[in-house]
Amino acid sequence: MATDATAANGIDTDGQWGLWEVFTQAGKGAPHEHAGSVHATDAEHAMQNARDVYARRGEAVSLWVVPAEAIIASAPSDAGPFFDPGNDKAYRHPQFYKVPRGVRVF
Repeated sequence: MATDATAANGIDTDGQWGLWEVFTQAGKGAPHEHAGSVHATDAEHAMQNARDVYARRGEAVSLWVVPAEAIIASAPSDAGPFFDPGNDKAYRHPQFYKVPRGVRVF
């Protein structure tokens, strides 16, 4: 899928390959975590580059590669209402039951 900034051959208008974000999974059942970025012409090329850079020593059992332009992020100006905690919503807090004996509370 080509965008305005990326031509059909995977090269940005500034002459560089497209940027891909890499997520690795350290073990089966573990969450995928952001590991870094690679430049590549397409998804297959990005996967190969990610494997070579982030999984060459067996550090990962799974890789995800995502075009950087597909990631939507919040802005620092969203820190107010977007991230306000739900303190006014009592049902979000575990205050309506007693913890059974023998259960450790962290």
